[in-house]
Amino acid sequence: MDTFALIVTIGVALGFTYTNGFHDSANAIATSVSTRALTPRAALAMAAVMNLAGAFLGQGVAKTVSEGIIETPTGDKGMGILFAALVGAIIWNLVTWYFGLPSSSSHALFGGMVGAALAGGTEVIWGGVVDKIVIPMFVSPVVGLLAGYLVMCLIMWIFRKANPHKTKRGFRIAQTVSAAGMALGHGLQDAQKTMGIVVMALVIADVEQPNSEIPVWVKISCAVMLSLGTYAGGWRIMRTLGRKIIELDPPQGFAAETTGASIMFGSAFLFHAPISTTHVITSSIMGVGATKRINAVRWGVAKNIVMGWFITMPAAALAAALSYYVVRLLFG
Repeated sequence: MDTFALIVTIGVALGFTYTNGFHDSANAIATSVSTRALTPRAALAMAAVMNLAGAFLGQGVAKTVSEGIIETPTGDKGMGILFAALVGAIIWNLVTWYFGLPSSSSHALFGGMVGAALAGGTEVIWGGVVDKIVIPMFVSPVVGLLAGYLVMCLIMWIFRKANPHKTKRGFRIAQTVSAAGMALGHGLQDAQKTMGIVVMALVIADVEQPNSEIPVWVKISCAVMLSLGTYAGGWRIMRTLGRKIIELDPPQGFAAETTGASIMFGSAFLFHAPISTTHVITSSIMGVGATKRINAVRWGVAKNIVMGWFITMPAAALAAALSYYVVRLLFG
C-alpha cells in the first residue's frame, strides 16, 4: 500500500473534520449567542473545549461508520474510494456553508461514502444504511420537534407565575450549561464519524486490524481538528439558526439546547446511531418556537432547510462519485 496515499487520505479526513467543525459550530452556540447568553467568541471557545472533551466519551458511532455502512474496500482502489468520499462531503459542506444552509455534515459524509463505494464497485451495506442512517434521519427531527415543544410547554407551566425578567435572566445563565451540553454531544457524535473513516484507511493500509480499538492518536487528531474548526465559527449558518427560524428568548434557547443534547447522547450511547446534530437542534428550535404560536416559526425558512436535508446525501454521493472518477482518470 502506498504510504503517501494513506497520509493524503488521513489529511483529507482531518480537513473534513475541520469543515465539519466550522459548518456545525452554529449547532452548539447559535441559540445562546442569539439570546445574548454568551458572547460569540466566548461561546466558540466553550464549544471548542467541549467538542474536544466529547470526542473521548465513546466509540460506538465510530464503529458504525467504519463497519456498518460500506464494506471495507481494499488496496489502492479502496484508498481512492475513501479519498473521493471525503472530497464529496467537503464539497457539499462548503456549498451549504456559503449559502448559510444548516445541512448535515454527517449525512454529507455518509452520502459521500455511498456514492464513492458505488462508483468504485464496493458493496454498500444497505441494511446498515437504512437502520443507522435513513431511519434516524427521519425519526430524530420528529423527536426533536415534539420533544422541544413538550420541554418548552413544561418550562412555561413551571414558571407560569414567576417574574418574566428574573426568569429570563436565570435562563440566560442556565444556557451556558445547556450550550456546553450541546457542544459535548456534538463532539461525541461528529468527531467519531471521522475517526471511523481514519480507522478504515488504516485497515486498508494493513496498519490496523479490523475490529481493533481506535488508536489514541486518531482520537486526539480528530478531536483537535473538530475543535479548531468549531472555534473558527460558521457565522453564515449561525445567523440562520439563531435568527431566521425564530427570534429566541433565553428559556426557549435553553429548551432547544437541552432537547438537542439529550437526543444526541441517547442515540450515541443507546443505539450507536450517528445522527445529525444539525437535524436535531434545528427541529428542536422549531418545536420550541411553535409553543409561542404556530406562525411564530418562519416555516418558509424551515421548508428550505428541510429540503436541504433531503438533497444532502444524494448531492454528496454525486460529488463523491465524480471525484472518484477524476481520481481514477488521473491516477489509474
